[in-house]
Amino acid sequence: MSDDDKDMDVAEEATDEVVEDVADVKDDSVDEMPAAKPARAAEGQVEGSKLYVGNLPFSVDNAKLGEVFSAINGVEVVEAVVITDKFNEGRSKGFGFVTVADPAQAEKAIEAMNGQDVDGRKIVVNIARPKVERNDRDNDRRGGFNNRY
Repeated sequence: MSDDDKDMDVAEEATDEVVEDVADVKDDSVDEMPAAKPARAAEGQVEGSKLYVGNLPFSVDNAKLGEVFSAINGVEVVEAVVITDKFNEGRSKGFGFVTVADPAQAEKAIEAMNGQDVDGRKIVVNIARPKVERNDRDNDRRGGFNNRY
């Protein structure tokens, strides 16, 4: 057996070991991968009492959003949050969430505020849907001809 043949045998054995190790790692990682977390209401929050508020003017902040919904007779605002852009010095993204005491108050707030004018814009008010967990592949939306990754 020549030196070249010995080198090839050693290389093939090393490759086989690496392939087996990778297969073992893949099998282990599949077993340990956590399942997607189910959507649930925050602690102390009743399901259906969180409202999505869209098409907000950029001038509206948390306090103003809370004031607008607190003005509705019979609606107790627990929390009001305007979502801001972390890359643009805290500028509003034009939507937010209002949490009220119970689902009946949420329905009352939707009826009273959906389509109403706030600082020159008609706002959209709906029951908030849970945030959908996305994996890294969903965030990889590259265009072009070479998107086989």
